Amino acid sequence: MTLTGGIGKFCGVIIDRIVRWLALSRIHPNVLTFLGLVINIWAACLFAAGSFRWAGVVVIAAGLFDMVDGRVARATSRVTRFGGFFDSVVDRYSDLALFMGLLVFYATINRFFYIVLTAVVMTGSVMISYTRARAENAIPKCKVGFLERPERVVLIIIGALFDRMAPVLWVIAVLSNLTVVHRMIYTWQEAKRLEDAQLHAVPPNETPRAASIAKREI
Repeated sequence: MTLTGGIGKFCGVIIDRIVRWLALSRIHPNVLTFLGLVINIWAACLFAAGSFRWAGVVVIAAGLFDMVDGRVARATSRVTRFGGFFDSVVDRYSDLALFMGLLVFYATINRFFYIVLTAVVMTGSVMISYTRARAENAIPKCKVGFLERPERVVLIIIGALFDRMAPVLWVIAVLSNLTVVHRMIYTWQEAKRLEDAQLHAVPPNETPRAASIAKREI
């Protein structure tokens, strides 16, 4: 077994025990989701105060709630449509809260360029989720692209713990917007493929309008 595999297995055992304990406590999964938001707001306050390393530690704690709420829902048979919706909405607020903390910090030290950069990062992060939500109204799935929420959170943690937030913001700004473009292209390709398949389903000598008229006559 490799070192990373061993670490992953060890962490998996700990998370499974936490999930089992939370399931036995009968705490509602939506409460865990909300607690994750509260902890992220705490981290945002630390970012605003310039305490980046402590903010990184708190974001790690918030990430634990993100990992276990869905598992607790499945373990307690409380998986609901609203639960998935609520989790997604709260995740967006958690992301924006962290970046809002960075905006406040850069505003207090008069770093206008990094205020703009953080705003670009916020826009890209929101648009990643928005493009997937809108795309899946037209096509079955749209999970393409590298920079989804777990990757963004890991990058924020790295930037905070190692006090390298500026380079991390650049990485997120570029990759998040590239992910949006990737999803737009993918959606266009998939939508065109589905439309072509529907068109070819109509007999070659019969236009969609003619087919409709024929059905009414029958």
